[in-house]
Amino acid sequence: MGRPTAFHDIRLGKRTFSLDDIHIGLLVGALIVLILLSGFFSGSETGLMTLNRYRMKHKADAGHGGARRAQDLLKRPDRLIGVILLGNNFVNILASAIATVLAIRLWGEAGIAIATGLLTVVILIFSEVTPKTFAALHPERIAYPASYVMKPLLKLLYPLVWVTNLFANGLLRLLGVSPVHGQREQLSREELRAVVNESSSLIPERHQNMLLGALDLEEVKVEDIMIPRSEVMGIDIEDSWERILRQLTSSPFTRLPVYRDTIENTFGILHLRDAVHLLEKKKLDRDGLTEVLREPYFIPEATPLYTQLLNFQRFKQRTGLVVDEYGDIQGLVTLEDLLEEVVGEFTTDPTDNLYRFADPVGDGSYLVDGSANIRTLNRMFGWEFPTDGPRTLNGLILEHMETIPNPGTSLMIAGYPLEIRQTTSNTVKTVLIQPLWPGTGTDKTG
Repeated sequence: MGRPTAFHDIRLGKRTFSLDDIHIGLLVGALIVLILLSGFFSGSETGLMTLNRYRMKHKADAGHGGARRAQDLLKRPDRLIGVILLGNNFVNILASAIATVLAIRLWGEAGIAIATGLLTVVILIFSEVTPKTFAALHPERIAYPASYVMKPLLKLLYPLVWVTNLFANGLLRLLGVSPVHGQREQLSREELRAVVNESSSLIPERHQNMLLGALDLEEVKVEDIMIPRSEVMGIDIEDSWERILRQLTSSPFTRLPVYRDTIENTFGILHLRDAVHLLEKKKLDRDGLTEVLREPYFIPEATPLYTQLLNFQRFKQRTGLVVDEYGDIQGLVTLEDLLEEVVGEFTTDPTDNLYRFADPVGDGSYLVDGSANIRTLNRMFGWEFPTDGPRTLNGLILEHMETIPNPGTSLMIAGYPLEIRQTTSNTVKTVLIQPLWPGTGTDKTG
């Protein structure tokens, strides 16, 4: 009968079993099944490892069985990878042995080289590239069904997985890596912004802008959005009573700081509702006005908007005077100003806010006040002036020019052509802004 070969004969007691006894069709069928299993393990590995962890957690919390199993498996990725690679290598090696037997039976000893080449191409296409590409594109369609197989398979092969991980994890520890307590990836503010920006197809633009505004609350300071001191409207209690009455009847604001001679001497905040109550009682005079004033609320200029939002809520305030490190008043900020950073401009008359600092010229250009806040301009018109430096348009121009420009001077900042229209001895009063990319004719306000 001849000497048994490594591939053909297996001795069972006194009887020799030859692989030649197995029908070639069964060997081909077994090879196909093994190639499919190899593709399953390869696709499962890619699908489980590329799952969106936050979406998976959401589905798991909602009761999705596959998401729960996948979440449990990914708690110990070393064990998951271990069972996947054990299964994948086992089926690949077994497929290689069967392919070799088939090749020898069909082509003799020369078939070994043929089998090696063919099997490499077949496994590469059907067991690696195709399933991994599909799993990378649709991880949930692969990972969740695969988790129903991987979890019991992990329990079945746990002793082998444990031994394999014992050596692998030991090597990782030598390299200073903890395989058990891996650092959890947390999204930074910039990464969250990228996630929101990339979800434009799922989130309405207005909601997207609100989310981005909320993310900026920690970075933006009160000084970045305050009404500058020179533009704060208040009541000088030393003015004539007629002038004070005119201010009360014509003020567009419901809360006004009250001071003596200068804003630095602010000693109270007047709510116009209290003035109306005094008028109803016929007690509206200088002394009555002083008696209904509320204690002024002061805010350090470097306070983050998020912190100030909580402070407004905590102290039941809606208006605060912004002070610098020396206690000098720099401006005023209201709860409405802060909320507009999140929800955008809102007012009973949108035109009042929209053109408070900028007047349309008619050709797409705007005549803008130099004291206009850059963040407000960007938010209202969709412009992209830098906000990491000066807070006002005047400050941005002076920083760029390093001198007080003369009227008629033209310059380019952040891709926007600017023309200085009016200046004083120390400030830029008005600027003509043409919001077009040079040479493209693309209106950036669109």
